[in-house]
Amino acid sequence: MKIKFVVSILLIFVLGVGAWAAQKQVSDDQLYDLVGRKLANDQEVKGGALDVDVKGGVVTLRGKVETDKQKSKAEKLTRKISGVKQVNNELLVVGKGNR
Repeated sequence: MKIKFVVSILLIFVLGVGAWAAQKQVSDDQLYDLVGRKLANDQEVKGGALDVDVKGGVVTLRGKVETDKQKSKAEKLTRKISGVKQVNNELLVVGKGNR
């Protein structure tokens, strides 16, 4: 009798955690918005003009930045966003005046 009770409680727990995890998934559209806002609002990256593409949680960054530091920070900021599975950083470093 105790074993059935423990198994029942464990089953309820596992199903509850699964339902909670399913609710935490972020859509590609939500990720697109989150990444775009995060990059645009960063004073160093100044990413308002960068192209962001999201497919299946994989984010691709395209566009031009002035420094390697901006490129790496854009990737780092993107990776920190919950729901991002992978980042393809295709940003080009062109330096000032070469945009």
